[in-house]
Amino acid sequence: MSRAVIALGANLGDRGSTLRAAARAIADLPGVRPVASSREVESVALTLDGLDTTKPRYRNGVVVVDTDLGPQELLDALHGIEDEHGRTREVRWGDRTLDLDVVAIDDLVLDTTTLTVPHPRAGERAFVLAPWLDADPDAVLPGAGPVADLLAAVGDDTERVDEPRLFDEPTRASRPTRASRPVSSDPAAPEPTA
Repeated sequence: MSRAVIALGANLGDRGSTLRAAARAIADLPGVRPVASSREVESVALTLDGLDTTKPRYRNGVVVVDTDLGPQELLDALHGIEDEHGRTREVRWGDRTLDLDVVAIDDLVLDTTTLTVPHPRAGERAFVLAPWLDADPDAVLPGAGPVADLLAAVGDDTERVDEPRLFDEPTRASRPTRASRPVSSDPAAPEPTA
């Protein structure tokens, strides 16, 4: 089983509902088990010509999953989810109803005609790094370093959206088990949260 990091984005339609529906669809894929998810962030649209404030703003998030699917099988399944949400591909980096990108799969390095992992620009994009860090505070982009350091280097220009995490019942990628949490001797003390 492999651990995959998937970035979600949309700047057309009901962006938040689309991201949550896509996250559910990813979690429901055969051979996929949800591990962690982020809250949504919002950012200025990035086009081939750079940031464009005249375009609709993006909503972005990240989900972390364990999967039995191979890299191409996972990408094909994600393309199917994009298609179900009306994704078209006329303009590279154009407006879209849904964009799903495989950011990383374990420490795999892969470069084919259809898929490159780690994602070649993930380490430069706050709209990927910020939600990934939210989903997994200990995340590392293979070949580039800790996501926290990468985000500090590029600067976080995203805005947090006040919505629940993308998965209904998220489990943090590095959350300790209940048995390993510190136990207070004060019975009135609140239980620690992750």
